[in-house]
Amino acid sequence: MKILVAGATGGLGRSLVPQLVAAGHKVTGMTRSESGAAGVRAFGADAVLADGLDAAAVRAAVESVRPEVVVHQMTALKGGIDFKHFDDSFAMTNRLRVEGTDNLLAAAQAAGVRRFVVQSYAGWNLQHGGSATKTEADPLDPNPLPAQRQSMAAIKHVESAALNTEGIEGVALRYASFYGPTGDVGKGGSIVELIQKRRMPIIGDGAGVWSFIHYDDAAAATVKAIESDATGIYQIADDDPAPAAVWLPEFARILGAKAPRHIPTWMGRLAVGDVGVAAFTTIRGADNSLAKRTFDWHPRYASWREGFRNGL
Repeated sequence: MKILVAGATGGLGRSLVPQLVAAGHKVTGMTRSESGAAGVRAFGADAVLADGLDAAAVRAAVESVRPEVVVHQMTALKGGIDFKHFDDSFAMTNRLRVEGTDNLLAAAQAAGVRRFVVQSYAGWNLQHGGSATKTEADPLDPNPLPAQRQSMAAIKHVESAALNTEGIEGVALRYASFYGPTGDVGKGGSIVELIQKRRMPIIGDGAGVWSFIHYDDAAAATVKAIESDATGIYQIADDDPAPAAVWLPEFARILGAKAPRHIPTWMGRLAVGDVGVAAFTTIRGADNSLAKRTFDWHPRYASWREGFRNGL
């Protein structure tokens, strides 16, 4: 198939493009810079230059490729997250999820693209409380914290646009928290550094459930979704969702660091605000059963425990 990957040089794109090429597809990566284009070509793919927020440039890029499938992996997540000002940290990513999605979809429709696969997320945006994991049938959090409302609206937009555009087979992949060599949870990454310096404490009871996925496993699931004829929303996570009180001390042991400190909720709120507190106390993990069943996909790292030891 002819496939256009927008965001081909991002953390996931760097795993996805080589896997698509290896699977025999004709891949073109859309990137903003010549240096990015050189990286895409090094993966064995073609490259086209366009800024996802420039509608005319996106339309020209898609028209020049005329792909069967467009894959939207555009984000702007470098520099870490300020939990107290969460939406500010995601401001550019939110624009890419709204304006960038609209630009790509309009171009895709004009070029006769058949299938449109987008990056979404499964983590803080899932409904808090109740069962440890949520499925695609469960609602997203109906009452997002004030600092996350813009980001929630952007996630809802990218999913709704992909699934409800006439003439397009839409797929939204809700990836769990990424880890791997180029991520914050990766060698030299910001979260690894915080844990090594004992600056990432467990807040409150640490009952907030996290789901993880290695970049390579997320890419493998994405290849399956691209090649499938299934549409809808699918959660891409490993098989081992875990409370912060479990994964954080284990990760510290894997890194050879001291055990994380414990701090009360009130102190955590002063440090990282309500968003940070929720991440450690009330968020829920992602059930991956539907994606595994639909795409006949199984993560190589079935558990973050193995992945953190061998995949960073």
